[in-house]
Amino acid sequence: MKTMRTPKNQLAAKALILTLLSLSGSRLIAQSETVAEVAPAEDVITLWTMFQQGGWAMYPLLAFSVALVGLAGYCAMLIREKRFVQPEALDDLRAAIREGDAEAGQRACEAHPGYMTDVLKAGFGAVQDGYATPAAVNEALEERASKVLASPLVFVQYLQVIASVSPMMGLLGTVSGMVKAFRNIAAQGLGKPELLANNISEALVTTATGLLIAIPALMAYFFFKNKYTAASSGIYECVGSLTRLMTKHGMIKDDSKAA
Repeated sequence: MKTMRTPKNQLAAKALILTLLSLSGSRLIAQSETVAEVAPAEDVITLWTMFQQGGWAMYPLLAFSVALVGLAGYCAMLIREKRFVQPEALDDLRAAIREGDAEAGQRACEAHPGYMTDVLKAGFGAVQDGYATPAAVNEALEERASKVLASPLVFVQYLQVIASVSPMMGLLGTVSGMVKAFRNIAAQGLGKPELLANNISEALVTTATGLLIAIPALMAYFFFKNKYTAASSGIYECVGSLTRLMTKHGMIKDDSKAA
């Protein structure tokens, strides 16, 4: 009888062990799922969260970034070679100068509007008004050129303003964040560093944003300034050649030679 009971007891013990193992395993799985549900998900850093972390200084920096994009697009349309020099008008202008007809030269300038023709129009107007000396014509051309060429340069200078002010605004936001951080240290002490995280992030985000705006603004400024310089030099070259042609064909009378 004793030998017959031993296998049954062993089977019962094995079944009990398996049951306990299955219960403990399911309990561990349930606990791990509960911990996974309770554990907070990692925060995803987006542009909006960085904007919120930057504090009040991000609003003027946002205005600077919008102004940068708008000015860069406007300068790209404004500073073009076709707006500065009108090569299609040169044949009509030369024909009017050879005939000594200042009125025809003005009509050619009006038919081909642009910066160069606008400057030359002042020279033909001086000749029509009786100021046909080289000094008078050159003075009229320079006065008109200074006014005409100043308007596109103003918008290029605004790019330099943004490139200069954006880092300063970012630095001001940095100072503001650090002041708040030191105030929290004075009030709470150094035992809770998590209280300083928002202030430190404000200081770092504003500095980085100011630099991210200033760097492309400075690059755009030098790009459009060099483009403006090249285009304006083309105007002076064409105007100089046409004024020499006016002197050659007698439209401009050089009194020094006559004397």
